Amino acid sequence: MKDQGVLIVGGGLAGQRAAETLRRRGYEGPLRICGAEPVAPYDRPPLSKRVLAGEMADEDLAYRPRDWYRDHEVELVLGDRAAALDPVAHTLRCESGARHSYGRLLIATGGAARRLPFLAHPNVHVLRDLADARRLRRTLGPGVRLAIVGAGFIGQEVAATARGLGAEVTLIEALPTPLAPILGEEIGGWFADLHREEGVDVRLGAALAEARGGAEVEELLLADGGRVACDVVLVGIGTVPATDWLAEHGFAAGVPVDAAGRTPLPDVFAAGDAALAFDPAAGTHHRTEHWEAAAWQGAAVAKAMLGEESGTPPPASFWSDQYGLRVQCVGDPRGADGTRLDGDPAERDFEVLFTRAGVPVAGLAVGRPAAIRRFRKQIEGGVAIVEREELVI
Repeated sequence: MKDQGVLIVGGGLAGQRAAETLRRRGYEGPLRICGAEPVAPYDRPPLSKRVLAGEMADEDLAYRPRDWYRDHEVELVLGDRAAALDPVAHTLRCESGARHSYGRLLIATGGAARRLPFLAHPNVHVLRDLADARRLRRTLGPGVRLAIVGAGFIGQEVAATARGLGAEVTLIEALPTPLAPILGEEIGGWFADLHREEGVDVRLGAALAEARGGAEVEELLLADGGRVACDVVLVGIGTVPATDWLAEHGFAAGVPVDAAGRTPLPDVFAAGDAALAFDPAAGTHHRTEHWEAAAWQGAAVAKAMLGEESGTPPPASFWSDQYGLRVQCVGDPRGADGTRLDGDPAERDFEVLFTRAGVPVAGLAVGRPAAIRRFRKQIEGGVAIVEREELVI
């Protein structure tokens, strides 16, 4: 029977890693990547930092040179968004009307930025892809008043980059403390103070009430009566799975997968931000919206397609670059009941080990990259630590 090949839908990290792994492990059948963007797969973390600052050329983002795809016989179909899936006929239809057959399919369409309906103006931006970064980059410069809605990592990274470009930045966060649900009140408060020290106007516990202006937003009104004058607005309030095209299959809010990335549909896999990975500890499916998770999942799916064991996923991890600082976190600090601090947060040089019932579950390092390897070993070891102390920043 003729091999109908592997079709990868999505030009992000998970899809790229899957293609690389398939070829590296000896798969010789047809291999195609269909991407919605008109550019070859590229790295996204630099978008909010070096690309937005104009320090990195767009073409330097590519995971691989174009020759790599030719040499490895990976066909690229670019600039054509997925529209519908027929799992019975094993075909994918794109918005252009083109249909692609497959033997096995990987859904790796990533995530889409959440938007606010009342902020649909020409000077309101999101930052998810290269086109978004290009548009936002053209608006920033000395004296430009930038209002950022959402103080998650994307909002904070853009705030840091914009300050470096001379913009006047207001960071608006509905929570009393940014990142508190993930990192806790103390660490979240440290991030807020970091931005204030760099000249950012940080508004916390600030819900948006109204946008004023003509064709463009000129002022944001807050529920507490505060006002934020602005020339440019960035909405950074998280993402949703880019799987609306799978609504008829019940996957509009993400695609549930098992440990190997298999979905309920025959010969269909999913990885990255589009997937809802199964968490055996919690007994539920959830998204793992980080670079390293997408990379691991893409490789794991490729192995599963070849009948190999996917292995055990590493602890979750992420990093952020702000004001010349590298912030790294490994593990899951949510639900931690103890912390150990080493270093001086005021000097922007410290690390925090998060524990649950005395057992290390996560570690965060600011300006200390060497600490992450040690944290990984402690988390994977699962050995309780006798000494416990509360974090005070």
